[in-house]
Amino acid sequence: MSKTFPPSQMVVADDIHLSVTDVGSGHPLVWLHGSGPGASGMSNFGGNLEAFGDFRNLVFDHPRYGESDRPHIEGPLIHHSGAHILAALDTLGIDRFALVGNSYGGGVAAWIAATVPERVSAVVLMAPGGMQPAGITLGELPYGLQLIFKAMREGVDRDLMEEFVNTMLVNKSLASPELIDQRLVAAIRNNPEWEGMPNIGDLTAMVPNIIAPTQLLWGREDKFVPPAWSMNWLEKVADSELHILPHCGHWLQYELRTTFNDIAGAFLRRNTQ
Repeated sequence: MSKTFPPSQMVVADDIHLSVTDVGSGHPLVWLHGSGPGASGMSNFGGNLEAFGDFRNLVFDHPRYGESDRPHIEGPLIHHSGAHILAALDTLGIDRFALVGNSYGGGVAAWIAATVPERVSAVVLMAPGGMQPAGITLGELPYGLQLIFKAMREGVDRDLMEEFVNTMLVNKSLASPELIDQRLVAAIRNNPEWEGMPNIGDLTAMVPNIIAPTQLLWGREDKFVPPAWSMNWLEKVADSELHILPHCGHWLQYELRTTFNDIAGAFLRRNTQ
């Protein structure tokens, strides 16, 4: 991350507090991170924000991640996080906004866009969660998702973190020892502890309610949410476009940072002005 950003702030979100970094000015743009061990809003997106300085960027930590509160959660995680992000936006007085989400955060962004479609101007989803093929069992899930669920159930050590980071990337040179160590420290300090298998949530019935222009971005070599799953999103979201980018895994905004900034930035500016 080449720029120093202001410290995050805690925002009231119904019955809890969420951490948000608020930077830039312009149309509000809400950034929602994934669920991997050590994840947080700024660790996912801090390297992208300079390219989006003409937006008011609101980079959240989900409940039980980063610096946000760690409530006990009943029911689907995507629904819980989406409802509390909306409550935080209400606290901040933000009525209309665009959304960027990757993986789990993509599922949360989709939930928000389907729940309050009149408030959402545009959506960028990077290999979003929440709509896996019907009938798939835990053992049939892609290897990357199995790693995430293993970390949720059992915690994480350095070997698992190294495997997780390398599985996210095609360009293994980006999986530096420093990055792995940073993620491990964050995972041990901040990551949620779950009892049993978390209920992520199923968005299949909701996704057709999304009316905002939606850009779907996928890495061709994604080992967490396979590109083949993208067609279900493309078919169910009426105003959607799909880009599958080669030589890229699940961490698209990091591995192909400039490409992501250009493609997503052009789409968002085209649909928020």
